[in-house]
Amino acid sequence: MLLAIDAGNTNVVFALLEGREIRARWRIATDPRRTADEYAVWLSQLLSLEGFDRGDVTGVIVGTVVPRALHNLQVLASKYFKTEAVIAGAGGWPIRLDVEEPQSMGADRALNIIAAHDKHPGDLIVIDFGTATTFEVADYDGAYKGGIIAPGINLSLDALVSAAAKLPRVAIEAPATTSVIGLNTADQMHIGIYWGYIAMIEGLVARVKSQIGRPVKVIATGGLAVLFEQHTQVFDVIEPDLTIQGLALMWERAHS
Repeated sequence: MLLAIDAGNTNVVFALLEGREIRARWRIATDPRRTADEYAVWLSQLLSLEGFDRGDVTGVIVGTVVPRALHNLQVLASKYFKTEAVIAGAGGWPIRLDVEEPQSMGADRALNIIAAHDKHPGDLIVIDFGTATTFEVADYDGAYKGGIIAPGINLSLDALVSAAAKLPRVAIEAPATTSVIGLNTADQMHIGIYWGYIAMIEGLVARVKSQIGRPVKVIATGGLAVLFEQHTQVFDVIEPDLTIQGLALMWERAHS
């Protein structure tokens, strides 16, 4: 079985795959100081709870946008799973990067495009709701044509609350009504965060589609995608495990 590790700025996601089927997944807060031993204790317990054993893992692949976290994940693979981790993107990406700084391409963004193109033919916009909200544009050949980086919704809310002393912290959830005129501070914040974010998504997607000038499918991923799905028709498909699926594809490519 394959242990796929997606180390993001906020969380590290571990997924156990049999072929392309995800059998189990877990997440832990990203901390570059976390040692391989700490990961191993935590992961061994979770594997056991799901009925698996460390010996079931025969391969490890890592995709990360946090360089400082990589070493301890490599040690985790070699020390506790007796295998050398494959690092996604270390030998380049199997897609064309038609941008000015291809070397700065984040692993999660490349993996999302690879997985989305594998599952959905044609021109694509891939939206990932993570620490940042990213929009990736890929053409019908799977080439990366550029994208957009916007502050993630949690980041936006944190900035608002920390900069305005009298504003309360509110939950990130859909407002109780579709009204965009709030009658109290908390409701007004909900409206600004939630409907403001939907307006941003819809507006940017419309502008990107207009610039492409061909039919485009919009793929959403990330934990908050389902939160927005209920009040917008902009998504064609939600793929919650797109990055992990991209890691599985990169593993297949490395061992083909």
